[in-house]
Amino acid sequence: MSKPSVRIRLADAAFALFDERGYEQTTVDDIAARAGVGRTTFFRHYRSKEDVIFPDHDRLLALIKERLAGSSQGTALVAVSDAVRLVLLHYLDEGDLARRRYALTSKVDALRDREIVSVARYQRLFREFIADWMGDPTKSASLRAELMAAAVVAAHNHVLRRWLRGEAPDPVAEVDEAMQEVLALFPGPQSSRATGGCGTTVVAFRTEQDLDALLPGLRRLVEDGRSPRIEADSGRG
Repeated sequence: MSKPSVRIRLADAAFALFDERGYEQTTVDDIAARAGVGRTTFFRHYRSKEDVIFPDHDRLLALIKERLAGSSQGTALVAVSDAVRLVLLHYLDEGDLARRRYALTSKVDALRDREIVSVARYQRLFREFIADWMGDPTKSASLRAELMAAAVVAAHNHVLRRWLRGEAPDPVAEVDEAMQEVLALFPGPQSSRATGGCGTTVVAFRTEQDLDALLPGLRRLVEDGRSPRIEADSGRG
């Protein structure tokens, strides 16, 4: 069996010390000594003892960006689901390390705060991608992109926590099902935008109605870029 890498040895040493002494009482020097390396070697692999705990979010975000960038207008939502699965698979590959991290962050406020910041980075990335995919700069579209991104992240985290607690025997299938539910809640880019926002509105009125009373409403339709088609009804059976 090959010897674990220095990075893994440092992580194992850190979590062992956190269990024995507590997070606050463990120093970088303690971790390096337990792993059998020097302080300088520790900082070649991690910037701080916090970095030992958390996954390489920068690398995960880069993988997500790469997957999203490879999508087209028609495959954008598939790319979002694939990106979510990529993150989940990373945690599954970590196995027991991910569960030890979960137990630790649930007890240490500073670590929980950092985790919240990391989640916000993922949500921002999805929001920017979804907003660009929608291609609609309006305020309501911006809100939909924000809500959709939040739902995407929430679905992933819900399944991940279930797996961390030992409640999800098939987390990959669960996250795929969760993403189907999330994406079904949100419409795609509005077809009206694809056609330049133009459409035809049918306006029907009885011949005995005062035409002057209808003109303000017809004028608003024209100003909104719609083409009213007017049909008169004599009112006779």
